Amino acid sequence: MNSLGIKKGDTVVVISGREKNKKGKVLSTSFKDGTVIVEGVNIVKRHTRPRKQGDPGGIIEKPAALRACKVMRVCPKCDKPTRTSWTVVDGGEKVRVCKKCGAQI
Repeated sequence: MNSLGIKKGDTVVVISGREKNKKGKVLSTSFKDGTVIVEGVNIVKRHTRPRKQGDPGGIIEKPAALRACKVMRVCPKCDKPTRTSWTVVDGGEKVRVCKKCGAQI
Protein backbone atom coordinates (compact mmCIF):
# COMPACT_ATOMS: atom_id res chain seq x y z
CA MET A 1 0.00 0.00 0.00
CA ASN A 2 1.33 3.41 -0.86
CA SER A 3 1.33 6.27 1.61
CA LEU A 4 0.17 8.81 -0.97
CA GLY A 5 -3.45 8.19 0.03
CA ILE A 6 -4.43 8.37 -3.63
CA LYS A 7 -5.03 5.38 -5.88
CA LYS A 8 -5.54 4.88 -9.59
CA GLY A 9 -9.14 5.69 -10.51
CA ASP A 10 -9.73 8.21 -7.68
CA THR A 11 -11.24 11.60 -8.48
CA VAL A 12 -8.99 14.42 -7.32
CA VAL A 13 -8.92 18.22 -7.42
CA VAL A 14 -5.75 20.31 -7.85
CA ILE A 15 -5.29 22.60 -4.83
CA SER A 16 -2.37 24.78 -5.97
CA GLY A 17 -0.50 25.96 -9.04
CA ARG A 18 -1.65 27.10 -12.46
CA GLU A 19 -4.08 24.15 -12.76
CA LYS A 20 -5.83 25.04 -9.48
CA ASN A 21 -9.48 23.91 -9.02
CA LYS A 22 -9.38 21.45 -11.95
CA LYS A 23 -10.88 18.02 -11.32
CA GLY A 24 -9.90 14.76 -12.95
CA LYS A 25 -9.47 11.02 -12.60
CA VAL A 26 -6.08 9.62 -11.57
CA LEU A 27 -4.53 7.64 -14.42
CA SER A 28 -1.41 6.48 -12.57
CA THR A 29 0.58 7.05 -9.40
CA SER A 30 4.28 6.79 -8.67
CA PHE A 31 5.08 6.17 -5.02
CA LYS A 32 8.84 6.39 -5.67
CA ASP A 33 8.61 9.88 -7.20
CA GLY A 34 5.58 11.05 -5.18
CA THR A 35 3.71 12.01 -8.35
CA VAL A 36 0.32 11.37 -9.93
CA ILE A 37 -0.94 11.72 -13.49
CA VAL A 38 -4.45 13.21 -13.67
CA GLU A 39 -6.69 13.03 -16.73
CA GLY A 40 -7.12 16.45 -18.40
CA VAL A 41 -4.74 18.27 -16.03
CA ASN A 42 -1.20 19.55 -16.74
CA ILE A 43 -1.38 18.86 -20.47
CA VAL A 44 1.97 19.12 -22.28
CA LYS A 45 2.88 18.92 -25.97
CA ARG A 46 5.39 16.32 -27.14
CA HIS A 47 7.00 16.51 -30.56
CA THR A 48 7.26 12.87 -31.58
CA ARG A 49 8.43 10.98 -34.61
CA PRO A 50 6.52 7.88 -35.68
CA ARG A 51 8.59 4.83 -34.70
CA LYS A 52 6.55 2.10 -36.38
CA GLN A 53 4.22 2.13 -39.33
CA GLY A 54 0.83 3.31 -38.11
CA ASP A 55 2.18 5.25 -35.10
CA PRO A 56 1.09 8.88 -34.93
CA GLY A 57 3.75 11.51 -35.43
CA GLY A 58 3.80 15.26 -34.94
CA ILE A 59 2.73 17.27 -31.90
CA ILE A 60 0.90 15.07 -29.41
CA GLU A 61 -0.78 16.38 -26.26
CA LYS A 62 -0.65 14.23 -23.14
CA PRO A 63 -1.00 14.70 -19.38
CA ALA A 64 2.23 15.13 -17.39
CA ALA A 65 2.89 14.19 -13.77
CA LEU A 66 1.96 16.41 -10.81
CA ARG A 67 3.32 16.26 -7.28
CA ALA A 68 0.92 14.26 -5.10
CA CYS A 69 0.92 17.02 -2.47
CA LYS A 70 -0.77 19.36 -4.96
CA VAL A 71 -3.90 17.22 -5.34
CA MET A 72 -6.61 16.29 -2.86
CA ARG A 73 -9.08 13.39 -3.01
CA VAL A 74 -12.73 14.27 -3.70
CA CYS A 75 -15.28 12.39 -1.58
CA PRO A 76 -17.91 10.70 -3.80
CA LYS A 77 -20.66 11.25 -1.21
CA CYS A 78 -20.22 14.90 -0.15
CA ASP A 79 -18.37 15.91 -3.38
CA LYS A 80 -15.81 18.00 -1.45
CA PRO A 81 -12.00 17.81 -1.38
CA THR A 82 -11.05 15.95 1.77
CA ARG A 83 -8.22 14.28 3.59
CA THR A 84 -8.33 10.54 3.81
CA SER A 85 -8.50 8.65 7.08
CA TRP A 86 -8.02 4.91 7.56
CA THR A 87 -10.21 2.72 9.78
CA VAL A 88 -10.50 -1.02 10.36
CA VAL A 89 -13.90 -2.62 9.64
CA ASP A 90 -15.33 -5.78 11.20
CA GLY A 91 -13.51 -8.20 8.87
CA GLY A 92 -10.13 -6.72 9.85
CA GLU A 93 -9.83 -4.90 6.53
CA LYS A 94 -8.48 -1.34 6.38
CA VAL A 95 -10.69 1.08 4.43
CA ARG A 96 -10.43 4.76 3.54
CA VAL A 97 -12.87 7.16 5.19
CA CYS A 98 -13.77 10.79 4.38
CA LYS A 99 -12.70 13.16 7.17
CA LYS A 100 -15.59 15.58 6.45
CA CYS A 101 -18.67 13.34 6.20
CA GLY A 102 -17.35 10.02 7.56
CA ALA A 103 -18.38 8.05 4.46
CA GLN A 104 -16.39 5.00 3.40
CA ILE A 105 -14.46 5.69 0.20
